[in-house]
Amino acid sequence: MARPSKYGAEFRSDAIALWRASAGRRTYRDVAADLNVNPETLRTWVRDADASPAGAGTSQDTEVELTRLRAENARLTKAEKGMAARAGDPAPGSGVFRPGDEVKTAAWDFVSAHADTFGIKRICRVLGVSRSGYYRWIAGAQARAERQAAEDALVEEIREIHAEHRGNYGALRVHAELRGFGHTVNRKRVARLMRKHGIVGRHLRRKKRTTVSDRLAPPVADLVQRDFTAGALDEKWCGDITYVQVGVAWLYLACVIDIRSRRVLGYSMAPHMRAGLVIEALQSAVAARGGDVAGVIFHADRGSQYTSAAFAQVCDRYSVRRSMGRVGSSYDNALAESFWQGLKRETMHGKLFSTFRQARLEIFEWLVYYNARRRHSALGYLSPIEFEQQHYKTAKLSLAA
Repeated sequence: MARPSKYGAEFRSDAIALWRASAGRRTYRDVAADLNVNPETLRTWVRDADASPAGAGTSQDTEVELTRLRAENARLTKAEKGMAARAGDPAPGSGVFRPGDEVKTAAWDFVSAHADTFGIKRICRVLGVSRSGYYRWIAGAQARAERQAAEDALVEEIREIHAEHRGNYGALRVHAELRGFGHTVNRKRVARLMRKHGIVGRHLRRKKRTTVSDRLAPPVADLVQRDFTAGALDEKWCGDITYVQVGVAWLYLACVIDIRSRRVLGYSMAPHMRAGLVIEALQSAVAARGGDVAGVIFHADRGSQYTSAAFAQVCDRYSVRRSMGRVGSSYDNALAESFWQGLKRETMHGKLFSTFRQARLEIFEWLVYYNARRRHSALGYLSPIEFEQQHYKTAKLSLAA
């Protein structure tokens, strides 16, 4: 059997769209690093697409820009006349008094403010505090200022990390990112500062069921039994389907995830939910692993796409062992369900896509970000690709020894 191409047509098309969307803000090397491809390979894909009549991309860029302008116009229309939406609102958790009206609650602040008028000794006696304590507080003013400056710098870095990851990261991932940059900082301190300054990660609140089972399909055993751990790469995979609203239509997405590294190995997007959707996602995963995946367990729910004869034939062709959970139990495919929650929380929160191209680009961009940069708690706060790179490095050193 011929070895399949490592990069399918769908991936190449989405990779080109991602490069074009960067509009020159990122280099080929930067985009290729996130895609985990060679920069020259990406450059060749873009050059070939530009050379073809349908590859200019002008209509796509125009459509994306029109979508952005429509959204901006809708936002401004809803705003009050003469004021942009939320303009002038106080920041969450900030004070509501004008400068000079802040309430002084600290005794030492009161002593400092009125020392010239009443004298330190008299104020301390009335307040029932010690003068020695006040002088110690005065002596520590410089140290407090230095600590405050350090805290302000840390808050600014937290804001940059939070903004870089589109407001998705909570305290745990922000803390992991800071440690990745070489900072030695307590996790509770990060949580306290984020809470104090109103920096909050996103949380998914609503959930929908998408599985439509085929009760006449031949039975398939559950080889995973809710054990979403694996001792090696390509020991267990899992997959599922979700959907995204695009205007009045739907865009369906199927993914294949390596349970050991949590990496999205394959995906497919289409405006339908037929068996071909999950077949293309599986073939994309097989190609990503070089075509030799004999013996890997693929776990899914009992949706009609996964129980179809066409999908079973593809699994048999690659010697993939099928595994399925029970009907109506999301816990039997909990890892995939958790993945969808992360995708929807961080990509689709408060959004309604207007075009399929816009939706595809946003989703593909997040999948690339998830694999290459998003820190995963189950991986010791490494990204899936970083985890796999460490895995291969360790295995190579073990063989050399």
